[in-house]
Amino acid sequence: MKKSFFKFLAKLNKVLLPSYTKKRLDLAKASKIQLAIIGWRYYVTTHAL
Repeated sequence: MKKSFFKFLAKLNKVLLPSYTKKRLDLAKASKIQLAIIGWRYYVTTHAL
């Protein structure tokens, strides 16, 4: 059940949150909010796998 919840969250993230890799964002120049979004997407993705 936990894994299916994270898979649902991953699909939701893909639709709602921006993809910074497609925008070629430099992590050194990223704002705190952008870093938080990247961290959240990483956390959800690792738990969905």
